[in-house]
Amino acid sequence: MLAPHTLNRDDMENRRLAAARDLLNGSTQSQVARRYSVSRTTASRWFRSIVVKGVDGMKKRRATGRPSRLTSDQVDSIRRMYQEGACAHGFPSDRWTTAKLADAINRSLGIRYDQDHVGRLMHKFGLRERRFVYAPGLPQVMAAGLPQQIPVPPISAHRFGLHAGL
Repeated sequence: MLAPHTLNRDDMENRRLAAARDLLNGSTQSQVARRYSVSRTTASRWFRSIVVKGVDGMKKRRATGRPSRLTSDQVDSIRRMYQEGACAHGFPSDRWTTAKLADAINRSLGIRYDQDHVGRLMHKFGLRERRFVYAPGLPQVMAAGLPQQIPVPPISAHRFGLHAGL
């Protein structure tokens, strides 16, 4: 099963429908949660949806929220801009930051985005990888691919009432 951050809406629907089949065939919510790499809360929510709405409740619905302000041509333009590098768009260094890309988008497309939102767009468009990936049961630094040796501060004996004299 693909990691949750790589799933598109169709993949997520397929995962929910497969989980629904498993739940209807007797798998427990915990088993479904482990099998499909979701939280037990999500598996429980899926189960309730099946009970209340049937399997149709697991099908994808129209996306909520504000529609994108970018057309597919504009998204392609941003991808090209990113590949060309920041220098090609008037910046002194070739390294893109979210602030630089936001400025370049505003100049070339006339669409103003906050730099934080540009960071989300960069992830969405596949222009940079996420620094942290959610991996249940692992500290975030391990999920991010950093060294697995995490320094652990020594535990003070005083903290547990084990100091001399007791």
